[in-house]
Amino acid sequence: MKTHLSNAAYGILDYAAYPIGMLIVAPVMLRNLGVPQYGIWAVVTAAVSTGSIIASGFGDANIQHVATQRSVGDSDALLRAVRSTMGIHLILGAAIALISWMMAPYVARHVTAADADLQSTCLWSLRIASVVILVRTIETVCISTQRAFERYGAAVRISIFVRLLTLAAAAILSRVGQTVVSIMAATAVLIVLGLWLQMARLKELLHADSLTPAFDREATRALFAFGIFSWLQAVSGVIFSQTDRLITGVSLGATTVASYALCVQMAQPIYGFAASGLHFLFPYLAQRHATTSAQELRKAVLLSFIANLSLVALGAATLLLFGNRILHAWGGDAIAQSATRILPLVVWSSALLGLNVTGTYAMLALGRVRVITWINLGSGGVMLLLIMWLLPRYGVYGVAIARFCYSPITLLLYIPLLSLLYFGSDIGMRVATTVPTCEEV
Repeated sequence: MKTHLSNAAYGILDYAAYPIGMLIVAPVMLRNLGVPQYGIWAVVTAAVSTGSIIASGFGDANIQHVATQRSVGDSDALLRAVRSTMGIHLILGAAIALISWMMAPYVARHVTAADADLQSTCLWSLRIASVVILVRTIETVCISTQRAFERYGAAVRISIFVRLLTLAAAAILSRVGQTVVSIMAATAVLIVLGLWLQMARLKELLHADSLTPAFDREATRALFAFGIFSWLQAVSGVIFSQTDRLITGVSLGATTVASYALCVQMAQPIYGFAASGLHFLFPYLAQRHATTSAQELRKAVLLSFIANLSLVALGAATLLLFGNRILHAWGGDAIAQSATRILPLVVWSSALLGLNVTGTYAMLALGRVRVITWINLGSGGVMLLLIMWLLPRYGVYGVAIARFCYSPITLLLYIPLLSLLYFGSDIGMRVATTVPTCEEV
């Protein structure tokens, strides 16, 4: 239990530390850089985050596969899996980095309009960001492998330290008059240092002389059988999490989207804290599903769901009671008044979405990634269709309704999960064969 609580605490810390750090340094950066360069920095950091998520979509496959190999004690297969994941992420990261590099001039022209100096700053900042995307993608292999070993603290401490150090460097460099280019160059150096530390820790953990990317045939095919769907989830998650705000902004203007975006931003931690705090359930079940009885699995999932429900209920109740006051403090009277009707819908949407955390991690651990992928894609598609239908009729309130309808659909994943846990007498065998073997492929 102590280990699980420690992993949960580190998971929440990993989720919260960087956003809180961003909020702390934002006034310093804004004052020292000025609005235009601060805007460039915001765009560049968003590009790094988005690109890293898309390029790191095989991280969950690595957790599931490595944790499974741990359960059977095959250290050689485990190392081959990690090196294969390293190869996959190197290719994906390089591809996304190359696309980001090529798109940088186009983005820079649109972000900075006709200012030549700002355009040059934005261009080179984005190109440095594309290198950071590649490094962050490789780092994901180190972090996901250590999570598969249920060692959250070791990975998270390095990650948090380096990321907070990048924010400190950004604040200091802006204070002494440096541009965003210098800030991103320092960020790249620190991220590379962080990767070196993570790689050294991973070699020690695996007792490996080398982590050179490789493509073991069996491991790569098993990773792709799972990872292609986890990658689709990552891509769709990025798209669906931004589409509602993008459509609202284009259709209704900046003022309207500002109130909606603040509601969404404020409600996101309801899901985020539950997802980060309970992430340890994924590697825990993945390692034990083939050797643990169905009764013990049911108990683990039930206890996790109770914790999940408690975290979500606490977050939702807090925002329903004090959300309007927080919005008033953030954005003033106009924002608070325009958000009065939509805030409860957004909060309930995030709460219902947060309740799928236990089911998602359990299904991932049991190898049923396809079910989760199709449910998420289907619910996202329903949300987009509802936005297109409701927006012209009800404005931003219609967008909030569409977002609210999205979340309950994701809870359908509990139907196959309960079927597995309560009606699958051969659960260990059925789950273990969910990912095709080399011969089956």
